[in-house]
Amino acid sequence: MKFLADMGISPHCVEWLRSEGYDAVHLYEQHLHRLSDKEILNKAKDEKRILLTMDLDFAWLLSKFKTDDFPSVVIFRVSNQRPQNIQDKLKLILPIINLRVDKVSFILSVSDNKIRIRHLPIYKDVL
Repeated sequence: MKFLADMGISPHCVEWLRSEGYDAVHLYEQHLHRLSDKEILNKAKDEKRILLTMDLDFAWLLSKFKTDDFPSVVIFRVSNQRPQNIQDKLKLILPIINLRVDKVSFILSVSDNKIRIRHLPIYKDVL
């Protein structure tokens, strides 16, 4: 699995993912910390990476895309945003992601006590 970490995710989490054998990059280390959200989504899609973020705007943007080619996104909605807590949440969700990574794109929302997954696209065409 390949991951792209947004600015809200600690570089320590990226280092941990790498130590676990995952291909993970952080926007900051690539000097891309000023990309717009849409550019970040396109980068994740083009590189076939799962975006890790704390930014809820990505779910909104994905709901507006009128395409079938989406990147998958994991949104952490947790009260404790320390790297160790995010790593603990990653340990919990990596098996879930592994089951879905080759099937369909998804938004995985991780809160303090709940995990919710939605397959993409999430829009409905209305006639």
